[in-house]
Amino acid sequence: MSQTFISNSPQETLELAARLAERLQGGEVLAFTGGMGMGKTAFTRGLALGLGAGDVVSSPTFAIVNEYTGRLTVEHFDMYRIDSWDSLYSTGFFDYLDTGRVLVIEWSENIDGALPDSAIYIHIAPGDKESQRVITIENWETGG
Repeated sequence: MSQTFISNSPQETLELAARLAERLQGGEVLAFTGGMGMGKTAFTRGLALGLGAGDVVSSPTFAIVNEYTGRLTVEHFDMYRIDSWDSLYSTGFFDYLDTGRVLVIEWSENIDGALPDSAIYIHIAPGDKESQRVITIENWETGG
């Protein structure tokens, strides 16, 4: 099952994510795809806000993983520079699976073979206008 949303601004993306965060139970793996500047970090910021973690999100490009704690704990990964199984193992990614935490993975296409079958894919693509984004969410059983 997939759902598609149109966002006309970073603020709308943030608000959509905050609404979706209310449905998170813990243990979900959110796998983001979309080019540079598409709004993956803005979406993650909305998730953190929706979970009560505050406005704490920054891109984890250099840290590889950032943690945010609210109603649920979010582990925010940036897999942009991950190009092998060895480099994926070095991130500690596998240690986070099955912890009950929400895993948010930017550049998930770089680790697609390591993602669980239950992963929720969030594809963000450009819309018709410069600030517009088309956000498609796949495999979210609790969506609606």
